[in-house]
Amino acid sequence: MEIQASPRKIAHVVKYIAKTVIPEFGIIKLKQIAQSFPELILSSCVRSPFLSSLYYAFISPAFRREHYGVVYGKLKYSEELKLAKDSDFLLRRNIHRLEKGLLMRPFRDIFARDYIDETVNSYKNALLAKQNVVLSTDSELHWAYDVLKQYFSIVGSEPTIDEARKIFLELPPLNSNNQSVPYKRDLSSPLPVNYDQFLALSHRRRSVRWYLQKPVPRDLLDKAIKAATLSPSACNRQPFEFRIFDEPELVKQVASIPMGTKGFNHNFPAIIVVVGKLRAYFSERDRHVIYIDASLASMSLMYAFETLGLSSCPINWPDIEALEKKMELLLKLEPDERVIMLISVGYPDPDGMVAYSQKKPLSQIRKYN
Repeated sequence: MEIQASPRKIAHVVKYIAKTVIPEFGIIKLKQIAQSFPELILSSCVRSPFLSSLYYAFISPAFRREHYGVVYGKLKYSEELKLAKDSDFLLRRNIHRLEKGLLMRPFRDIFARDYIDETVNSYKNALLAKQNVVLSTDSELHWAYDVLKQYFSIVGSEPTIDEARKIFLELPPLNSNNQSVPYKRDLSSPLPVNYDQFLALSHRRRSVRWYLQKPVPRDLLDKAIKAATLSPSACNRQPFEFRIFDEPELVKQVASIPMGTKGFNHNFPAIIVVVGKLRAYFSERDRHVIYIDASLASMSLMYAFETLGLSSCPINWPDIEALEKKMELLLKLEPDERVIMLISVGYPDPDGMVAYSQKKPLSQIRKYN
């Protein structure tokens, strides 16, 4: 009868034989070599970007998920150019580029000729796909229409631009008041908040881990998100979304996945998963933007919560494969959809304490020139 030994037993036997055959000083030397091996590899791979790529290609799998997500996102970007979705990343990017050209000083008579044709075609596809839909509520299309209309009314004559202008003018016009174009801010009125009030809000906002056990009204969540959408975003693409969970069992499942919530995640009334979408970009060069844009919006979101009587706690999301997989399955994420962070939210328990969290002094955190 053949007996199969488990890998653990085999390893135990090998370790026993090694200790028996190799003297103790030899064992110590082997351990030292094993401990220094990663450093030896890194010191070799750091000599060039190519060798560093080989390290992550053949030795460390740490970036495989990101590689897969970026490639998947590039494919989705290309595929979605053919679809007329509720939001078009290429159209949003190019309309914002036109906006920047319209407000440039000094104004250039000819600009955007290298991308105006794809912009008009993207707008045309979206408009024609939605011709049987009530367009009065489609703010993205109205924004695109207003900017294109102003652009073609003032830009100079050039063959590529003239052809794009002809296509645009042949499309059915939208009922618009032409408000979605570059404008001058009214700087004559005083701000509703001053610096001292904002500083007080910044001090008031703390990472709160203890909440009253009462539901968070969805209208307050939506108000805060509405404020967060006003945060800056590269080319106005806003490549993220807030996945909100307020059903107790789902909150419990989501909140238990991150490592940093043990001991207090049981009392979250609601939790938000901030998800970035790599499909917003045509190139690897922008793969980091989901983290910047989503973080800008998340900070605004947390300030907005405070003004509504709510508190929050941003929850770190390290790139750990097992946890990524759990969240991917629970949220049904596609490969290019990456979790940026989580945010718990609720009414703060007045008896719950918060960390003091001493911040670095100005001299350590800023430099001029």
